[in-house]
Amino acid sequence: MGQTQPPEPLGDTPQEPPGAAGAVDACALAVLSAATVRAAAAALARGLQEAGVAAPCVVWFEPGGPEAEPPGALTPARRQLALAAGHGDAGLPPGVHLLHAAGAQRDALVLTGAAALPDPATRLLALASQRIGELRTMQRLRQSVHQLEQAEQLQHALFAIADLAASEQNMDAMLRGLHQIVGRLMYAQNFFIALHDRQRESVRFIYFADEKDGQMYDPRHEVPVAQLKDSFTLAIIQQARTVRGPAGQVARSLGLSRGAVVGTPSADFMGVPMLRDGVVLGVLAVQSYRAGLGYSEADCAVLGFVAEHVLNAVERKRGQQVLERHVADRTRELALANQQLQQQVAERERAAHLQATLYRIAAMANSQERDADFYRSVHAAVGELINAENFYIALVSADGRALHFPYSVDAAGESGVDRPLGRGLSEYVIRQGRTQLLDVADMEGLLARGDVELQRGISKSATVCWLGAPLLGPAGVMGVVTVQSYRPDLRYDTHDADLLTFVSHQIANSVHRRQQAEALQALNAQLEQRVHERTQELRQQIAVREQMQAQLKHQVMHDPLTQLPNRVYLRDRLERALALRQRDARHEFALLYLDVDRFKLFNDSLGHLVGDGVLCEVASRLLQCVRGPDLVARLSGDEFAILIEHGAQPTAGRKVAQRIQEGMQAPVQAGERELQVSVSIGIAVCQGHHQTIDEILHDADVALYRAKAGGRQRFVLFDQSQHEGGMDVLDVAHQLRQALAAGHFEPHFQPIVRLDDGATVGYEALIRWRHPVRGLLGPGEFLPVAEQTGLIEAIDWHMYRLACLAGAPLVRGGGFLTLNVSPRHFVNADFDQALLALLAETGFAPERLHIEVTESTLLGDPQAVAAILQRLQAARVGTALDDFGTGYSSLGHVHRFPLSMIKIDRSFTHDLDRVGQPRSAAIIQAVLGLGRALDLDVVAEGVETEAQRQVLLAMGCVYGQGFYFGRPSPAAHWLAAPAR
Repeated sequence: MGQTQPPEPLGDTPQEPPGAAGAVDACALAVLSAATVRAAAAALARGLQEAGVAAPCVVWFEPGGPEAEPPGALTPARRQLALAAGHGDAGLPPGVHLLHAAGAQRDALVLTGAAALPDPATRLLALASQRIGELRTMQRLRQSVHQLEQAEQLQHALFAIADLAASEQNMDAMLRGLHQIVGRLMYAQNFFIALHDRQRESVRFIYFADEKDGQMYDPRHEVPVAQLKDSFTLAIIQQARTVRGPAGQVARSLGLSRGAVVGTPSADFMGVPMLRDGVVLGVLAVQSYRAGLGYSEADCAVLGFVAEHVLNAVERKRGQQVLERHVADRTRELALANQQLQQQVAERERAAHLQATLYRIAAMANSQERDADFYRSVHAAVGELINAENFYIALVSADGRALHFPYSVDAAGESGVDRPLGRGLSEYVIRQGRTQLLDVADMEGLLARGDVELQRGISKSATVCWLGAPLLGPAGVMGVVTVQSYRPDLRYDTHDADLLTFVSHQIANSVHRRQQAEALQALNAQLEQRVHERTQELRQQIAVREQMQAQLKHQVMHDPLTQLPNRVYLRDRLERALALRQRDARHEFALLYLDVDRFKLFNDSLGHLVGDGVLCEVASRLLQCVRGPDLVARLSGDEFAILIEHGAQPTAGRKVAQRIQEGMQAPVQAGERELQVSVSIGIAVCQGHHQTIDEILHDADVALYRAKAGGRQRFVLFDQSQHEGGMDVLDVAHQLRQALAAGHFEPHFQPIVRLDDGATVGYEALIRWRHPVRGLLGPGEFLPVAEQTGLIEAIDWHMYRLACLAGAPLVRGGGFLTLNVSPRHFVNADFDQALLALLAETGFAPERLHIEVTESTLLGDPQAVAAILQRLQAARVGTALDDFGTGYSSLGHVHRFPLSMIKIDRSFTHDLDRVGQPRSAAIIQAVLGLGRALDLDVVAEGVETEAQRQVLLAMGCVYGQGFYFGRPSPAAHWLAAPAR
């Protein structure tokens, strides 16, 4: 705004009276120094009078109507004239002079009644026109600033309301927050929210804060509409209109009688209806009991605007509560269904268990164990089906006169004593020939009828429940099997009776067969006894000595699991072979160093018994692949060695390695599971520079490492370049430590996109090594060495920190970031705590993070891994199953572990744009169906062509990743790239 120049003297002729010119100049100064339009207008009116203009009237237009100076000079006629001149687009009437115009609107005039003004008055009028224009402009700017401030304050309030609605706070906390938000917009010491239920014809004041009537309404209870008669709340709901003003004025406006006042009358009241599709769902109101502290029309407009958002927040929170109740109800229903299913499973398991027990008892008949062990095994089998803490088997003697107890176990210390046949409970079952279930009353009844007699001195404990089943043999009942209880809390039922009946048949068969076998054995034993006695002593002495010698030699030189020669045996043979080579250069031999691929996976996931079985099977197949003179040895764990001393080398070594690879093609049977086992082989041929067997072992080990690094299931022949490569591993490990200390690792990010529009939804973080000499290196060039040397965990944590810091801006507006996690980390039970601590330290939001794990990670220690992933899920960190389809691809993994995403391996995506690849498409279709069924996101990796993208879209795949959408690049590249 330009500065107004001081006025020149308004008198333009020396003949003007000096006094008049000075008065006009003073008025001009007053005009320039005026701070308001009214002050400038007053100074102008005085100046015009001093300049000889009679009864001037300065008029300007405010939003409320025209204002004038002097105030009494605006007569009705002049008012009409000013309105016509200000709003018309024609020329000004005579006697009306323009002071200021805002565009096409004339907003400041001077009414003089004279068409022409003296020269001093004209100059004063021009000066006043400039100053009043400046004041009007400043006035409009202040009004605009005030309106913007109000709009900003309202916008912040609406954002705060939306945040409250989306928060996890309960309804009461959210309503208190809404009260505070409204209180920042206007005076809201007394504030309430009421919801109207049209069906129930009631109103509930879900929030009520009032300094006078604070306890009038309980938010937990509904108030019938009939009780709210003559209340402002009900009237606003019924009339669906906003009211504002003192209590009496509001009552008259709403047509209410204030005879029976509802609550304390307020000095100022303002209430607005909360509408949804034209229907009033509630009322939002504030009121003041203090005179002079009221509400304006602007407050009314703000409250009406806020009311709609408050209603949205309340409805959203109530809907959330309804959803939570529905989820709880559904959870209870699922728990009941699960309980019923478990009962059905338990019934089937019991049936299967019974069948297995019967088979086991039948197999016992052919066992060579002693009678005591046999009956003990039968007792254990019965005890798996019913409670058999008190158990005995009684057999009728061959002459039918006595009852023999070959086995008896009793918790009270009672033991079965052989006795003549009498009238006991066991004899009663034998006579009846069927199972008997007896309680105390039943036994007393049998005693009373004389069917049984009390066996004196037989039992010192009172039997509460007795269950016996006959043992039926070919010639009739041969005995009885019995369980009994001395405890009131243990009683048998008909189900137990049926079980014992089933088992008794099998026990009878087994006992009969053992009796026959024992009789035959006794006859044979009698025939052989005399010869055996004559030769036993000498044979025992010889056998013991030979056994001890063979055992000691075998233990020292052989592996106890596979019975193969051990490392000691192998070193001895190598020493002899090397000595022979040094005496005769024509003698050639080769050493094959073998390692079972993925053996740790078999051992950890399927158990050590299965692992031992795999090692034994590998040992057996290795023996089938070599000739008689060759030596197969087990060194340790899953490492084997083969020494080949006959044949031209390295040809003979290669042939043996090829036979081994072919021999490992057949699957290994481990219980009900078939395992595909392979081996990696390193071959070292003895050369003239080998001076010790350790040098040969080292060369074979280096060749084995190269074979495993080349992809496993192969063999590699050692040469001198591999020796230098082995030395390079140590050099790379040293450089990795230096790079970790110097911070030479950096994260690159590859986008994960929606396939239909290419929009980026997330990024995968990938490590790169900024080598000072070799430049930027990918993970395949250094991570194997890091795994081998144990540096991988330190490098991973360094990478996670860098990725969280650099990747945070990429996902700040939405999306997620994925990190690849090595199986080593899940060995530590506190991995989730360390990861969450890192996220808190870097400020990275947990809900923006997904970790990527492979199926081998899940198989390591399933229980521990599941627990870690569940704790991460509770902290809102997602889990993606990477390279799905290349491992076991077990549905159990997807169901058991808390996954949020599946990533299809690039090997399946690679063939999609080729003709005749139905298997890849079928596998991808299956994975997509699995993801939809389990509500998991599915990402196809390795998308490199538009044709692949189109095929995936046609299959219904939503997300993709690959070079077609972008190569891994630093975060700055993607931040500078245009958004997709």
